[in-house]
Amino acid sequence: MTSLRSAALVPLLEPDAIKKARLVLEMSPDLPPDTGTVFEVPPGIPGRPSTPRLVPHTQIKQRPLSTIQGRAGLIHSITHIELNAIDLALDVIWRFAGMPPQFYLDWMQVAKEEALHFTLLRNHLVTLGFDYGSFDAHDALWQMAEKTKDNILARIALVPRTLEARGLDASPAVKKKLVSAGDMKAGEILDVILRDEIGHVAVGNRWYRHLCEQRGLDPISTYAQLCERYQAPHLRGPFNLEARRAAGFDEAELAALQV
Repeated sequence: MTSLRSAALVPLLEPDAIKKARLVLEMSPDLPPDTGTVFEVPPGIPGRPSTPRLVPHTQIKQRPLSTIQGRAGLIHSITHIELNAIDLALDVIWRFAGMPPQFYLDWMQVAKEEALHFTLLRNHLVTLGFDYGSFDAHDALWQMAEKTKDNILARIALVPRTLEARGLDASPAVKKKLVSAGDMKAGEILDVILRDEIGHVAVGNRWYRHLCEQRGLDPISTYAQLCERYQAPHLRGPFNLEARRAAGFDEAELAALQV
């Protein structure tokens, strides 16, 4: 029988973004996790479509939100983040052996919710006369995945708890911009994403603390060391403290974040 971890490789390697999301949504949660197998790294991770063109984030054009192109461009950037988030959740599942079964089930649920987010955003883009791939995008999220591919503690610390947690901070301002520009549907989708992303970051927090406790490490000082070692981006406010608390950050972590 196919395991959950081996099954995760199928959508991860799929280059068609729309099919990738559909494959994830169709995956059975009843597959056995197979926690012990160490897989050989297959070529082509992650599968990506030929568009969008990936460029440095400094080359992403910012268009006025008063234009349909400006609103679509912003929504496209969020759609691209959600596609990356699908790949990140799938990659954690197959790559890192030896974790408890619930670890893999948690990240499978995350992948499914990210696939739903991608689908909602992509469908909305289509109603605006665009599609995924209509604008350039950057690859910063996956670059951190590459840096941490051999260190599960670093992966959990620096992807869900750092890069994805930035989405909690950015979401209220992005929603306000789009709603102020008249895109109420985008605002509704962002509400769904924020609700789910709080849970995703909470999954990251829970398993980060599990790993730190297992290894006898202090979570706060270890996090600072990992940020320095892997050159994680320096986080700047304003921070969505309410969402971060809901996602499981404690007061000591929030205080360290704001220093």
